[in-house]
Amino acid sequence: MAEKKPYYITTAIAYTSGKPHIGNTYEAILADAIARFKRKEGYEVFFQTGTDEHGQKIEEKAKAAGVSPQQFVDGVAAEIKDIWDLVGTSYDKFMRTTDKEHEKQVSALFERFYKQGDIYKSEYEGMYCTPCESFWTESQLVDGKCPDCGREVKPAKEEAYFFKMGKYADRLIEHIEKHPEFIQPVSRKNEMMNNFLKKGLQDLCVSRTSFKWGVPVEFDKKHVVYVWLDALTNYITGIGFQADGNHSEQYKKFWPADLHLIGKDILRFHTIYWPIFLMALGEPLPKQIFGHPWLLMGDGKMSKSKGNVIYADDLARLYGVDAVRYFVLHEMPFESDGQITWELVTERFNTDLANVLGNLVSRTVAMITKYFGGTVQKSLVANEEEPDGEFKETVKLTVEKVKAKMSALRVADAIGEIFTTLRRANKYIDETMPWALAKDEAKKGRLNDVLYNLSEAVLTCASLLDSFMPETSEKIFAAFGGKARSLEECESFGLLESVTVTATAPLFARLDFKTLEPEIEKIRAAQIASAQAAQPVPAPVKEEKEAEKVPEISIDDFAKVQLRVGEIVACEKVPKSSKLLHETVKFGEETRSVVSGIAKHYTPEEMVGKKVVFVTNLTPVKICGVLSEGMILAAEDEDGTLSLVVPEKAELKSGASIH
Repeated sequence: MAEKKPYYITTAIAYTSGKPHIGNTYEAILADAIARFKRKEGYEVFFQTGTDEHGQKIEEKAKAAGVSPQQFVDGVAAEIKDIWDLVGTSYDKFMRTTDKEHEKQVSALFERFYKQGDIYKSEYEGMYCTPCESFWTESQLVDGKCPDCGREVKPAKEEAYFFKMGKYADRLIEHIEKHPEFIQPVSRKNEMMNNFLKKGLQDLCVSRTSFKWGVPVEFDKKHVVYVWLDALTNYITGIGFQADGNHSEQYKKFWPADLHLIGKDILRFHTIYWPIFLMALGEPLPKQIFGHPWLLMGDGKMSKSKGNVIYADDLARLYGVDAVRYFVLHEMPFESDGQITWELVTERFNTDLANVLGNLVSRTVAMITKYFGGTVQKSLVANEEEPDGEFKETVKLTVEKVKAKMSALRVADAIGEIFTTLRRANKYIDETMPWALAKDEAKKGRLNDVLYNLSEAVLTCASLLDSFMPETSEKIFAAFGGKARSLEECESFGLLESVTVTATAPLFARLDFKTLEPEIEKIRAAQIASAQAAQPVPAPVKEEKEAEKVPEISIDDFAKVQLRVGEIVACEKVPKSSKLLHETVKFGEETRSVVSGIAKHYTPEEMVGKKVVFVTNLTPVKICGVLSEGMILAAEDEDGTLSLVVPEKAELKSGASIH
């Protein structure tokens, strides 16, 4: 048996500053789909992912959380790994930059760079972006902010070691020009060449002294290795690179990497700094670096304070893992940014997964069961009828189309080809009308052939889908008594002598977005509360003594107060307070955040679902760091018994005005 050709694919390692949202998780799913398909093509795949765990930002977050940096990254790395596992990533190694062997090799290669004259000590003065771990000159800033992330920068001056980037710049330019496939898409290559390389490279700061959470420079202990030099080398240390040249057999087999899959925001580090580090080490460069676009919210930016961050675990709980995988893979264009909203996920779930795929599988199984007791045979009628020939050819050609798209890393287009064939199969049902054939006993053979053809199409498409939606493909194989077909087998039609189906639950039952809204509102409310709880708690305000006499007001004064019925869709306790509840309240189409001092009288669980009267035109204020955009009305007697003011008729709609 011929030895399999190796294929090494990596993701960027996720930064352990917090839980990754669906835009971050997309990269892991994309890499997994490519890795699975390469295995299907016969490659020996090594798929590496992991976490980037050093740097000033981590040190600061750990301090704020009251734990050591190691404890902090241990918790976040475990959460990231859990999410990667949840969405079905079939990685071969989950790399952590706090792994002792990695740290050992980073320290050794830093010293090697220094001894061979690639690194020198000097002093850095400039503007520093903590989230990006990057220094900038004033001229590089955009509107006075970091050109990469747009955040605030601060002046910084410190002793540092620098890497002589210009020493290798011409070699890198030559390599990129001779290997047009090296940076993809082409627009990313042009950006790196025109905006950075051809303008001349500044020497790169590769150590820091202003924090301690990093790999120490062994020969100068007050320095730690710059986080990007540390992080980028994971691609080689993870497979057995040794700074002394005594590399493992695994390294010799898999390096250079076939594909570094990264977000477009870190392209400069991977296509300029990383190749130059490798040149200095005398190691081959990766074959290809693909800077994928971003997955954006409908309004372009995810923010916890807006309650619009979407996480993979929440999506999986509401829609299922394979629906999440399908959406992010299908919706992300090759080069431009993709969009995600809860509404759009629901729409795709219904139109593509329920209507096209789920409906085809359910109809085919149901008809084979109803008309043939669950089993159909291969070709009972000698003469093929229309449109069978064209339909079979469409199914057989799908594999070549998918392979071509995957070879070009156009994953969304590859999935699109499979769903085009699934739609053709649904059209084939409408063309052949099996229900009409079933009424004529003389056409029983023709009916058998139509349903057999549908079964073959379903099994071929399921075999091609198993790199993208593995759980769904397994369910289809179980329903049709088949197994995953190789790519070569997918090029044929009529592999089985008979097909026996088993009744199965719908793969994707249609969803009504209105039924999901309460749960989505809870998710949003929790994010808002979490973001507000993270803000500094204001100093307590002394309560003013109640006026001895309540002043009279006119009807005009009362008319200034807006009272409306609000429905509480989510409620939770306010952190660091025993008295306050934070309610998410719907007033018709509008949703607001309200803080109420009623925690000693009502539990959060009791509040959810209640319709209560609120004052809705008060000036918004923050109470214990939580935004309050209204005031709940309640009555309290002299014994301290408190009761909310609720409308008499429960069917009164939220948003109704009080006159």
